[in-house]
Amino acid sequence: MTTRVTLISAARSEASDEVRFDDGRPLTAAGLRAARAAAGSLSVPADARVLASPSPRCAQTADGLGLRAVPEPGAGGCDMGRWRGRPLEEVAATEPEAVPVWLSDPEVAPHGGESVRELCARTEGWLDRLAAEAGRVVAVVEPDVVRAAVVCALGAPAQGFWRVDVEPLTATGLSGRTGRWNLRPGGRIGPR
Repeated sequence: MTTRVTLISAARSEASDEVRFDDGRPLTAAGLRAARAAAGSLSVPADARVLASPSPRCAQTADGLGLRAVPEPGAGGCDMGRWRGRPLEEVAATEPEAVPVWLSDPEVAPHGGESVRELCARTEGWLDRLAAEAGRVVAVVEPDVVRAAVVCALGAPAQGFWRVDVEPLTATGLSGRTGRWNLRPGGRIGPR
């Protein structure tokens, strides 16, 4: 029983443009235009389950792409605790030891939210639940969910999370079943 999952990373949001920890800010005007421009480039089978992370930018990206996505809490981005909504530069200035530790140790969550390892485990559980039903899945998700899914698919240690770059509006494919996924690296969707 094979499941094919296409993860589409969300378009640019105000938070991503401002290098700020996501706090539910909407897409930028340019991000929404890019999603709309990419709408015709996706081939989504009629029987595919279409999902989106519960963030506004994922919902808006799905809408811009012309997808009728069902919110999927299991595919939510990393819980950033008290860093939510704060600019990275500000956090680095006020907690100079915390950011380097967070970026180097997947076990820690100095922000009081979710660690990288916890995000990877949650994402792996979500993929396992998707694999319980064969078929196609298209999910518009946060870039950190794509990173976590790649780490899980490769069986890589959580330290590899920060080694995966995920651009806005890219599609990353996974095919397989619980505990065994094949990876098709992300490619840009829409006009070049």
